[in-house]
Amino acid sequence: MKRSVKSHVAQGILCFIMFLLGFITLYPFWHVLMYSISDPIRAMTGGLFFIPRGFSVYGFEILFQTKQIFTAYGNSIFLLVVGTSVNVIFTALMAYPLSIKRFHGRNAITMMAFFTMLFGGGMIPGYLLVKGLGLLDSLWALILPGTISAWNMIIMKNYFQSIPASLEESANIDGASQMTILVRIIVPVSMPVIATIALFYGVGHWNSYFSAILYINSNSKITLPIYLRNLLNSTAMDQATQAGVAVDTSAITPETMKMSTIVASVLPMLIAYPFIQKYYVKGIMVGSIKG
Repeated sequence: MKRSVKSHVAQGILCFIMFLLGFITLYPFWHVLMYSISDPIRAMTGGLFFIPRGFSVYGFEILFQTKQIFTAYGNSIFLLVVGTSVNVIFTALMAYPLSIKRFHGRNAITMMAFFTMLFGGGMIPGYLLVKGLGLLDSLWALILPGTISAWNMIIMKNYFQSIPASLEESANIDGASQMTILVRIIVPVSMPVIATIALFYGVGHWNSYFSAILYINSNSKITLPIYLRNLLNSTAMDQATQAGVAVDTSAITPETMKMSTIVASVLPMLIAYPFIQKYYVKGIMVGSIKG
């Protein structure tokens, strides 16, 4: 009986702690979301936002009347789709040979890749490299220098090593090449880790900020995080007015515009995450432990 009571008390404490951690994690975004759809004048009173105070989407209406945000969205989507595809393809092409035990020198190459996780070339050498390659003010400057992440490659390599060797041996007996084995056998059974690595790369590209500041100069190549930075440094109403959008300043506030922009920037990733979540835990656990 005592053990049962203690067990229930401990479980209750753990549930409370988990609820508290969940609230601390989720409330900031909930606050931003509720603020963005609240009546701007009533929202200025401050305090905690659990439900909207009134209802207004005027901030979103003004936001999506400016051409700059569509340019930023387009560039960020390009980085997300093209950049993630390039990253995943080249990471798989490097991870697969290193997962084959009979590949000579694979340990040395893996150690060299691991070395890059500990020591980087630095900001100035990286800038000079991008400049020397003629990639300045190009979205490719945000993709090519980081084509392969050593950490992601190691996770994928370990996952490939967990696949039964009999699959590859059977394909070799049938005369399949290594590329055929990778594309038709390894990749289809490795979707959990591929989806996980794609999520890592995708989030990195969507939130790309520091590299974009270094390498992007023109407004036509601006990404969503940079647009958000410019918004927070000035006001969205100023940007909307400069873009020729009619703004009723009595019905909107700078804070509401900022909250609306934050919601618009993070919403796509929040929508995409549930579709990838089922692969996430399996991919990261197997890729980290096996090997």
